[in-house]
Amino acid sequence: MKISTKGRYALRLMLDLALNNTGEPVRIKDIAARQEISDKYLEQIISTLNKAGYVRSIRGPQGGYRLAKEPEKYTVGMILRLTEGSLAPVSCLEDETNMCERQETCATLRLWQMLNAAIGDVVDKVTLADLVEWQNEISDNYVI
Repeated sequence: MKISTKGRYALRLMLDLALNNTGEPVRIKDIAARQEISDKYLEQIISTLNKAGYVRSIRGPQGGYRLAKEPEKYTVGMILRLTEGSLAPVSCLEDETNMCERQETCATLRLWQMLNAAIGDVVDKVTLADLVEWQNEISDNYVI
């Protein structure tokens, strides 16, 4: 499993919204500048996040986006599954029911199940609030 730029940028976008959660909407143009990501690409990603109800759009000249919920309510897994789809390391684990004809005789299936569970344990435990805290720790360690 490899997380695409869409998934990574969605996390960065959501983190940026959480870090800049002042009550005022945040413009995509500003996020794009801070994150050094194309605003056109971020517009595609924000559309997905908006349709899922993860962000709220505010229209008008002072418009932009805000998180729909508090950062503690979002897990990394929620955001990545929305943008990436399945996080399974192999295709036979992507659906709820394993349809692989070899599952009864596949010695590696247990390994893939363990890896899939480990990935889920991590991404479903870490919240957007954790990422905010980690970002603030990095920023607090900055010394001139």
